[in-house]
Amino acid sequence: MTLIKSISGIRGTIGGKTQSNLTPLDTVLFASAYASWLKSNVIADHYTVVVGRDARISGKMVQSLVNETLVGMGIDVIDLGLSTTPTVEMSVVELKAQGGVIITASHNPKQWNALKLLNDKGEFLNANSGMKILEIAESKDFNYASVDELGKITPVSNAIESHIEQVLALPIVQLENIKKTKFKVVVDAVNSTGGIALPMLLKELNVEVVELYCTPDGNFPHNPEPLKEHLGELCNQVLSHKADFGIVVDPDVDRLAFVDEKGEMFGEEYTLVACADYVLSKKSGNTVSNLSSTRALADITSKHGGTYHASAVGEVNVVEKMKEVNAVIGGEGNGGIIYPELHYGRDALVGIAIFLSLLSQNELKVSELRSSYPAYFMSKAKVNLDPKGDVDGLLIRMKENYTKQNPITIDGVKIEFENSWVHMRKSNTEPIIRVYTEAPSQVEADDLAKRFLEEIETNS
Repeated sequence: MTLIKSISGIRGTIGGKTQSNLTPLDTVLFASAYASWLKSNVIADHYTVVVGRDARISGKMVQSLVNETLVGMGIDVIDLGLSTTPTVEMSVVELKAQGGVIITASHNPKQWNALKLLNDKGEFLNANSGMKILEIAESKDFNYASVDELGKITPVSNAIESHIEQVLALPIVQLENIKKTKFKVVVDAVNSTGGIALPMLLKELNVEVVELYCTPDGNFPHNPEPLKEHLGELCNQVLSHKADFGIVVDPDVDRLAFVDEKGEMFGEEYTLVACADYVLSKKSGNTVSNLSSTRALADITSKHGGTYHASAVGEVNVVEKMKEVNAVIGGEGNGGIIYPELHYGRDALVGIAIFLSLLSQNELKVSELRSSYPAYFMSKAKVNLDPKGDVDGLLIRMKENYTKQNPITIDGVKIEFENSWVHMRKSNTEPIIRVYTEAPSQVEADDLAKRFLEEIETNS
């Protein structure tokens, strides 16, 4: 059982002992710390926080604890109930709230849950803010409201509908072309809130939907991370229903992956590549992804005359870089699409609308679209280290071994070769170094990873 307190929020397994799991006491503690931070750092006459959750079995319990803690801190709560991460993010701005809390452990299995924290822009808190909340939680120095100053809870039931309306209103979405094409898709929503949002969006686009695991009861039928090894049934259903493609999202609907008409994975890394290809065909500009994402995005950006930029790993870092370089689209290689004309957050719904626009415009099958992009293959590995070891010193030595390659050091060490790269970074939560590689073939990517795993062992 696990409890992880980090600058990006608190997550852990349900049940067990306090301070070792996400228990009710730990939930109240961290919600109190967030409320205290909010009232100290956001200027407002009165405070309102939007709260929503994915469909995890523990979600209702955890959200009730968060809601009532905020009420006890004198903060009003707008309760979205079952929702998606991007819906909560957009609702913070739309409803003029001072913050937001999303109850979700994203792609983690059902025994996990978490509190993801937002600022008044509906964006994830930066590292400094996250650290301050951890310090407040550690101090347990809270000032709860008196009986006459308690907050109140207001349910809102149409937030997902509002989110979809805003997606469909984007000029870049080719509504009529999509509707005329009459796509047929299979949707795997892993029995979470994507089962509410995706069919609703697709039916507005005249897409025939075959629902697979779209009952939002939190009983995940397979590991909820949208990776190839978990999606055999989706691939089979696409074939048996003769669908144009399949769609899968994670439980909180901020990651997006596709299966082509042949029942083959489109590639989670290529979700962003395809969406960027379409956006850049309509509007020239820059793109951003994190250092561990595919080189194909840089290739596509260059083809359209734009400039690609890399950020440190983490959505907040991608968003910061996107704002800095005025990127027209960005995201992460895990299937996270950030389209700033809608909002600065990973959003599977806008990703689906952009992908459908691309397909309807080019009149391509999904497999044909995928084969039109540069082919790269990734290998992902990790090295377990001595918790007392000098991980930073090890990464410095690895950088010094490759000075001729001008290593990138904004997040660990990334070394780029002519046709491949390796990215080594330490975990924020475990005594490990993650080693990601990419090359023109799987064998080359695996060999490159093996080589650097051996070099790390030699230098440690």
